[in-house]
Amino acid sequence: MVIASILRTKGNRVVALGPEETILSAARLLTENRIGAVLVRGPAGELLGILSERDIVRGMAAQGPGTTGLLVSQFMTRQLVTIRPETLVVEALGLMTERRVRHLPVLDAGGGLIGMVSIGDLVKARIEAAVQEAEELKHYVVSAG
Repeated sequence: MVIASILRTKGNRVVALGPEETILSAARLLTENRIGAVLVRGPAGELLGILSERDIVRGMAAQGPGTTGLLVSQFMTRQLVTIRPETLVVEALGLMTERRVRHLPVLDAGGGLIGMVSIGDLVKARIEAAVQEAEELKHYVVSAG
């Protein structure tokens, strides 16, 4: 199974904000959308980084009280780990484990953003595939017997 199949089911909506937004507005955006990370985009829509719940917690631990008014650009991760739509789900899971990330922006061949997947999306897809395979094997065994 490839990432493109997950995006077909999930959709390609990606939540983003600008680097000049505050950590408080970012936290509210994450909460309202019930997501764990948001992409950070520049004025022309270019990808500048990603801000995760983990980034916020680390930033708050380092900066102390009063961090909600600081800028997203101060907390975001600038080095994006990305994948392509033809990436296998198992490869993406391996990349997440290796790079210790939970969200992967999906880029087309030209580097354009076409979606984002989370660890939850990938685990869900693997479980659904395993259930389907088990059902097919069960049907095969029953019909062959």
